[in-house]
Amino acid sequence: MNPLYFIGWCILIPIYKLMFFFKVNGKENVPKKGAYIICSNHLSNHDPIMLGVSLRRQIYYMAKAELFKNPIGGQIIRWLGAFPVQRGAGDGKAINEAEEVVKKGRLLGIFIEGTRSKTGEFLRPKSGAAMVAQQMNVPVIPVCITPKDKKYKIFKRVTVSIGKPMTPQELGLNKGSPEEFRNAGRMIMDEIKKMRENDLK
Repeated sequence: MNPLYFIGWCILIPIYKLMFFFKVNGKENVPKKGAYIICSNHLSNHDPIMLGVSLRRQIYYMAKAELFKNPIGGQIIRWLGAFPVQRGAGDGKAINEAEEVVKKGRLLGIFIEGTRSKTGEFLRPKSGAAMVAQQMNVPVIPVCITPKDKKYKIFKRVTVSIGKPMTPQELGLNKGSPEEFRNAGRMIMDEIKKMRENDLK
């Protein structure tokens, strides 16, 4: 963790435990070292923080470019490890930055739906995580954030469940075709859905 991230991590853990009574399942599925893609569903602006306080390793996020328009806020976000991506534009620069994160043996965070779900229901998975996994030969760790009633509410439980790493080979990523990327995205989302079903029991 870089110093700024560590300070924020220490401050936010007790705050989020008080606000959301968050529970984490499957921490052991995130190795202490090595490059992995943390691939989660997306419900709220709280999600990056919720994932961050759930793990003991820093996550480097692809974040929508609009968040970087404010010079001060954008710089703080960069210090925390995020980098901008132009949604829906096939952003080659963002893919290159993601690959640099992976090359350095870090955790890359990608929200598989590409945007927040306003209803709490799952959206169609995007192909970005599968593309990086295939190009860099790095496993994907599916993660499901499940607030009670599918929306964040103060003093209501939020469960973060972490699945086992899925290798590019297990995801059927061989040639790197668009069809393979779509199928891999659906496989990752299916694992996320299974965790949601279990957490709502």
